[in-house]
Amino acid sequence: MGKTFAEKILALKSGKEGVVTGEIVTVSPDIVMSHDNTAAIAKKFKQIGINKVKHPEKIVIPLDHCVPAATEKYAVNHKEIREFVLEQKIENFYDINIGVCHQVLPEKGYVIPGILILGADSHTTTYGAFGAFSAGIGRSEVASIWATDEIWLRVPETIKVNIEGDMPPGAYPKDIILHIIGDLGADGALYRAVEFSGKVIREMDISGRMTLCNMAVEMGAKIGYVEPDDKTIQWLASRTNRKYTIIKSDADAEFEKIINYDISDLEPQISCPHTVDNVKPVSSVAGTKINQALIGTCTNGRIDDLKIASEILRGKKISNGVRLLVFPASMEVFAQAMELGILQELVKSGAVIMNPGCGPCLGAHEGALAPGEVCLSTANRNFKGRMGCKEAEVYLASPAIVAVSSLYGEITDIRGDLK
Repeated sequence: MGKTFAEKILALKSGKEGVVTGEIVTVSPDIVMSHDNTAAIAKKFKQIGINKVKHPEKIVIPLDHCVPAATEKYAVNHKEIREFVLEQKIENFYDINIGVCHQVLPEKGYVIPGILILGADSHTTTYGAFGAFSAGIGRSEVASIWATDEIWLRVPETIKVNIEGDMPPGAYPKDIILHIIGDLGADGALYRAVEFSGKVIREMDISGRMTLCNMAVEMGAKIGYVEPDDKTIQWLASRTNRKYTIIKSDADAEFEKIINYDISDLEPQISCPHTVDNVKPVSSVAGTKINQALIGTCTNGRIDDLKIASEILRGKKISNGVRLLVFPASMEVFAQAMELGILQELVKSGAVIMNPGCGPCLGAHEGALAPGEVCLSTANRNFKGRMGCKEAEVYLASPAIVAVSSLYGEITDIRGDLK
């Protein structure tokens, strides 16, 4: 019997000949990521009683969650991180002018196929789009890795998700992953490796694959994974010259289950308050009034997303009473969007262009909601209080749905504007 990707890579990283699902293995990660939570992790690290991190070259720290600092509390947090970075001689540090961690790490060449990445952020699953085993872990676990360079992981069962058919007009990768999450539920892939495959995945660009893997955690997955192909290799060619080995599931690997979707007739999807798996077709919630629209975050803040929005908004004005905030996922994306004239089109439509970062996604600053307000967002979570107010409502959708809805002041089916 063959082996899955998850079994193969955890066997490799644990130094074992072979491992099986359910087995506990001790591994040494290739990359350990943290962000604005680094100061809190550093406090836990110092409680261990060790003065120096074991492998500073493995640590990557981008500041992104509240940048620039919104309050004195956040400013102190950033100051402590900068001091810790200097003290520990951590060279892979990126200050407030870089962007969202999950966009920055691939851009800077840290993410390659066949490596093990662990991060103090649940959406570390994003890097599975490049064929890495990439999972979120807790702060205490990160502190422990800094001290020992080791952690134990359970080898996850693998769910294979085949996505077939042809992408229908008005549908995007965000609609696919929302549909799957709505179908399987918030715990439908709990501590599983979710392997995305099929014709639609093969035809999908890297940006779309990142969106799928990013949100795999919203159905409980330990990792998301897409088998690397020529698109992956081409994308990486301009980012890194590091050598890598592509690890993929064997043809006769044993999957816990195989789920097949044909998305040829998929309607654009909306995740409704207050859980991500509360997913409905756009037609059932069309007409819902919105106060704020958000395009960005680590899920949909890439150049492809901004381009989609700008093409929909070109020559038009957003509705009175709607605040459209645009957060490019990184400074690289920001610069590219500026060079291509995308930001200019967005500004002309009435959008407010914000600095790259997580922005209002976690409710820390920049675009927090007021009681009774409704936001339509391209982010990955819509829990109560997620954008700073427990009495507000957050809906999730693709950049296309968010853009067209900002024109009408209510949730709108993009397919009507495509006719």
